[in-house]
Amino acid sequence: MPNNKRWGVLYCPKHELLSPRRRWEKIEKCLKDNGVEYDFIQSESSSGVDRLIKMMINNGYETIVIVGGDSALNDAVNCLMQYDSSVRERVVLGVIPNGLMNDFAHFWGFRESDYSQTIKWLKQRHVRKIDLGCIRYTNKKGETCRRYFLNCINIGLIAAIMNLRRQTRHYFGSRTLSFVFSFILMIFQRLEYRMHVKINHDDIKRNVMTMCIGNASGYGQTPNAVPYNGMLDVSIVHHPGMTQLFEGFYLFVRGKFLNYKSVHPYRTRKVEVVEARKALVGIDGRLMRTPKGPFTVTVEQEIINFLIPE
Repeated sequence: MPNNKRWGVLYCPKHELLSPRRRWEKIEKCLKDNGVEYDFIQSESSSGVDRLIKMMINNGYETIVIVGGDSALNDAVNCLMQYDSSVRERVVLGVIPNGLMNDFAHFWGFRESDYSQTIKWLKQRHVRKIDLGCIRYTNKKGETCRRYFLNCINIGLIAAIMNLRRQTRHYFGSRTLSFVFSFILMIFQRLEYRMHVKINHDDIKRNVMTMCIGNASGYGQTPNAVPYNGMLDVSIVHHPGMTQLFEGFYLFVRGKFLNYKSVHPYRTRKVEVVEARKALVGIDGRLMRTPKGPFTVTVEQEIINFLIPE
């Protein structure tokens, strides 16, 4: 049984120009310089994250730090949520951003450019209980499923862009260039989806370009969402003209997405998606198996422990 003060560190390398070994050496030096006692293990896949998190929990680690991005954090959270409340009360999750997308880490002020500061904050052990979003759906086998998320769910264009961005990131070497290329390629296809969505007292039946349901900032689409108020923020973008699209992209990059006149924002505890015809669904930046038929998105308040800066 490990010392309660000892961290379990799960390293999820990202594929990039800088080798995973060199990046880990930088992080390892910061851990040692800050006097952190830890045990380290490396994962290469989503299924590996699930298996290794279970191993750490079962071996009694109370502080589990994910060196990875939004997708790895999502896997870790969904693994933790398989345990009962007594285990969730004991375990605290932390993150050192190291993924293709690190939006949830950025929400708290953690940055890839300063591992030392991130580790100093984590070592202070300031624990906050945070909310999780949850999507409940039926898969193609007819099984009832659920998946938790920290940051957001995207339905439609942005989910398609994020999927294309993952496929093209090797060609560009830059996350920003990959996103811009994917955005331009997708908008010229002028994608829109027939949706039927119920939010609060609104029953929305119309063509929609993209929808984001955010527990946190949602890659800039739900910038006012916070994962500790028991609410979800929703942004729905109806089909704009080409000029409005580029205006929307400009405002998105500038962090003023809600000023975009084609955006319709909501705040709620529950979203019912009755229909989202042919729309891809992304969860925390990664494409998920598209639900078959209607699905529901809700929020579970103060459900896990997370390490944040003071």
